Amino acid sequence: MIPSEFNGLLGSRICHDLISPIGAINNGLELLGMTGQADTPELALIHDSVEAANARIRLFRLAFGAAEAGQRTAWGEIEGIVDRMSQGRIAIEWLTPSDMDRSEARLSLLLLLCAETLMPFGGSVVVTPGPAIVMNLVSDRLRADQDLLRQLSDWDAPIPAASDVHFALARHAADDVDRKIDVETTEDGLKITA
Repeated sequence: MIPSEFNGLLGSRICHDLISPIGAINNGLELLGMTGQADTPELALIHDSVEAANARIRLFRLAFGAAEAGQRTAWGEIEGIVDRMSQGRIAIEWLTPSDMDRSEARLSLLLLLCAETLMPFGGSVVVTPGPAIVMNLVSDRLRADQDLLRQLSDWDAPIPAASDVHFALARHAADDVDRKIDVETTEDGLKITA
């Protein structure tokens, strides 16, 4: 077993173990709803937090979890993740939505996590999947940290901080599908191509 396969299995296991208690909290909220006790601001906040955690776990399962060769990811699953990510500070437009090879979906979602990190004050991302995945990032306050961007293409880059590990993982995911990641500065942001 190669290290990336082991890491994928570890990611899958962690996501699997976290989804059960999150589901239990959601079930408890539904039971409270049946008794009429769920209409409080406090429980609405808990419900929203559970939905956000659920979406994040689905994102992490696809981005960091194990995938078998030839496995496909349904557009509906990707769409749910992208829609939830778009409820924050970043607007995401995904052009030509369709089912994807799991390895392509992994690379796309890892690059979206990178975009999220590069735009801490918000912005927009237009994703164009196809023979090459193209992401156009637009933000007034882009965090164009060269050390982070180096992680996307340089195999000699130092080990990233845990909070930025998705940059190095995107490089590995691109390599898994025989691609390289290129980053260009544009007039209003960055263009990432893989």
